[in-house]
Amino acid sequence: MTASRFPVLRLKPKANARAIRHGAPWVYDNELVLDRRSKNLAPGTIAVLEDTERKPMGLVAANPLSRITARMIERDVSVAIDQAWFAAKITRALQLRERLFDAPFYRLIHAEADGLPGLVVDRFDTALVVQPNAAWLELLLDPLCAALADVTGVTTILKNASGRTRALEGLDDENAVLLGQAPDAPIMVPMNGAFYAADLTGGQKTGLFYDQRPNHAFAARLCEGARVLDVFSHVGGFGLAALAGGATSALSVDGSAPALSLAEKGAAESGFSDRFNTRKGDAFDVLEALLKEGEKYDVVICDPPAFAPSKPKLDVGLRAYERLAKMAAPLVTEGGYLGLCSCSHAADLGKFRFACTRGIGRAERSGSLIHTGFAGPDHPLMPQLAESGYLKALFYRL
Repeated sequence: MTASRFPVLRLKPKANARAIRHGAPWVYDNELVLDRRSKNLAPGTIAVLEDTERKPMGLVAANPLSRITARMIERDVSVAIDQAWFAAKITRALQLRERLFDAPFYRLIHAEADGLPGLVVDRFDTALVVQPNAAWLELLLDPLCAALADVTGVTTILKNASGRTRALEGLDDENAVLLGQAPDAPIMVPMNGAFYAADLTGGQKTGLFYDQRPNHAFAARLCEGARVLDVFSHVGGFGLAALAGGATSALSVDGSAPALSLAEKGAAESGFSDRFNTRKGDAFDVLEALLKEGEKYDVVICDPPAFAPSKPKLDVGLRAYERLAKMAAPLVTEGGYLGLCSCSHAADLGKFRFACTRGIGRAERSGSLIHTGFAGPDHPLMPQLAESGYLKALFYRL
């Protein structure tokens, strides 16, 4: 495969070619000369990106249906995008994870930061869950999966098709078994002294959120002898980590009955059932009810879904984070701890911190910010892509 066999996309004169040369991975529709030919490219087509002087800048995955029309995947335009190419990328990613973790439970591929734009792969021992969030990955799914199996030695590969980006890229949702057989029961994942039940076929996203692992560990250090409230707990999140850290009790609150059922399975596997309870309901309603019931907790942690997933929803999302902090703060004992998390790409750390601190103040509480946490190292940050630094966790002592 040579460069001459690829179609060409060319930058407009006003496009920031320097940023792209320095590592920026995305090229938007308004930065490209999009004529009839380029607009008719099939989503996922590999193309050569050229600057205004027709000098090749690299290979990109093109999708005229997406505002991110080109994703940089390779600087060498003579390279073949095949199984061997995928294997080299996967091997490099695996080397990092094997250095970081003693057991094969982690995010193996984190999209642009691992050189594979739009791709998420989570590992659960001998099983991988692949989430291809860009059209080019759908077209090259066979060599990708062959490389994954060859490099890692796993026996099961599942495709999860629930990513928000899929809708933006015009992709149809379709989960599938790509290798082996789907597990017939949740996978028990050891983390921070507890076990988490991951449903790889029917759970949310890939089945478990590995990104909070270091924040779970930090929170656990605050929880010895503590009464803990874990809001938006998913499959046990902070609550199970708190019990592993010596909490006397943990109440997990979530709107999903299946998620709470998985949390109970994790508590049983961990030997925590006698200290673990769940409460199903809308988080804001439950917080209001607990306040009326006169409940107090030594540690309260809220880990909601993205309230501000995009810039148009930023203001509404920040108000939601402020409201959450305002409702959670009164439930914290004097000298206790409040943890507030955000996985919103659009809400940067400064805006999120301001909203949370304002909410605590509106609850007539005060305190110090003792720790700011981010995603674990198996979710590396691409420095040229601010959006990849999505997770923030703030811990206050009130």
